[in-house]
Amino acid sequence: MFNPIADLRRTEPLMDRFGRRISYLRVSVTDRCDFRCLYCMPQAMAFLPKRDLLTLEELDRLATAFVRRGVRRLRITGGEPLVRRNVMALFRSLSRHLRSGMLDELTLTTNGSQLERFAAELADCGVRRINVSLDTRDTGKFRSLTRGGELTDVLAGIDAARRAGLSVKINTVALQGINEDEIESLIAWSHGEGFGITLIEVMPLGDVGCNRTAHFLPLSTVRQRLARHLTLVDLPDRTGGPARYVQVVETGGRLGFITPLTHNFCEGCNRVRVTCDGVLFTCLGQADSTDLRAVLRSSPEDSALHAAIDLAIASKPKGHDFVVDRLRDGPALPRHMSATGG
Repeated sequence: MFNPIADLRRTEPLMDRFGRRISYLRVSVTDRCDFRCLYCMPQAMAFLPKRDLLTLEELDRLATAFVRRGVRRLRITGGEPLVRRNVMALFRSLSRHLRSGMLDELTLTTNGSQLERFAAELADCGVRRINVSLDTRDTGKFRSLTRGGELTDVLAGIDAARRAGLSVKINTVALQGINEDEIESLIAWSHGEGFGITLIEVMPLGDVGCNRTAHFLPLSTVRQRLARHLTLVDLPDRTGGPARYVQVVETGGRLGFITPLTHNFCEGCNRVRVTCDGVLFTCLGQADSTDLRAVLRSSPEDSALHAAIDLAIASKPKGHDFVVDRLRDGPALPRHMSATGG
């Protein structure tokens, strides 16, 4: 998969006009998923034609270009990344950047459904930690929320990840009227298992065929409720990402809050995203984008690719444009989170 012609030694760091160094890339390898979560996509989701997706070789070439420019953390996302055919070939190829020291971390976000099958191989490729999306530990509620997913598959995958030596963090979308009564118990379970957990406000991306407003739960409200029973101590931890962290004294674990709607978290943003069809988004909450697929397919050399990336980074906005009021009028942006990359 490695292409010596494309793998040019260009090493100038990527810096936006606000002085933020881009060191984190999230790459979606597929818009497909084996779940149909209510807040993420409609049940009859129209997926991209396979010809529009970047090949595994193109994904490798693109990610490598960013690594050459100073990206130190690379996260593989979807959809559900582990349903992409032969995706482990991509992990095996990208792991060369870990061995060379040019990449600090190769990881992924997953719904956990395929983890039992792939956890050991991921660890062999140098993956050391993963994020698992899990919104409920109630079997019936899980099946309803995911429109047919099986909680037992996810829990088996999490167990397999732990056996493989992978560090697990749980991502939970806070949903009014669905899992708000479980949040404290999810925190206790996660910390009891040695996992971190991050709570996330529902993202206003894509038409999901239902009214997301009814399920929007501000994390400011969640934190106030948790503080009635738990001692939450603010932590200075910053990853360059959107989460703000607290220590839960009673459990000893770390709890994150991602609040795209009630608190702008953009001041230290160090990340960009590439969709499975090669579109670069420098901001999750803005529509501006750059088509890298056309550039990739126009030449086996990377000079034009680097030029396109430079131009996109130069126009990276200061912050996103999510606001709570827009939920009442439909999604803030038409693209689905599954296409953008979770």
